[in-house]
Amino acid sequence: MKKIAVLISGGGSNLQSIIDSVDGGRLNLEIAVVISNKEGVYGLTRAENHNIPAVVVKHSDFSTREDFERRLIEIIDGCGVELVVLAGFMRVLTPLFVNHYHHRIINIHPALLPSFPGTHGQKQAFDYGVRFTGCTTHFVDEGTDTGPIILQAVVPVLPDDNEETLAARILKEEHRIYPESLRLWSEGRLKIAGRKVRIQDPVKR
Repeated sequence: MKKIAVLISGGGSNLQSIIDSVDGGRLNLEIAVVISNKEGVYGLTRAENHNIPAVVVKHSDFSTREDFERRLIEIIDGCGVELVVLAGFMRVLTPLFVNHYHHRIINIHPALLPSFPGTHGQKQAFDYGVRFTGCTTHFVDEGTDTGPIILQAVVPVLPDDNEETLAARILKEEHRIYPESLRLWSEGRLKIAGRKVRIQDPVKR
């Protein structure tokens, strides 16, 4: 069974959707470790509730981003992890980390990339006045939300929406497509070809 590490900075609702998919037998993966760069966040409690090893590595304890990431790499590699999953991890990763896990980091972004990258994607889309937005899973490269796209879900912006109601509906779709993206990866069905991720048919047995 392939092992993943999940990196968080907050409540961990996407972490919970992954845990539920594993526990429900829909996702054949082992969450080897959950790492948070902040103490006391609810995502750590979610991990502990399911007996998943959880570690706090505070970025403020390190003089450089690279030193912080070297500690992350030490923990992740020590757990035999094959994929790093970013689930609300609010730190910009340097080339040191990204290149160490080349094509082995997946992120989810609350907008339809390449539109509205960076922080507060939901608010950016809402303020812009788009009719449709959504969420995107993608492999991480050295840019900001620029890596090859895996899956996207479209969410309409309703006339009576505000930022909060829109964000809640986007989050519901995040909880659907993130475990699905990880399932496709675990089955070896994601192949990166340049900028595109090709989803291969399942192997017939």
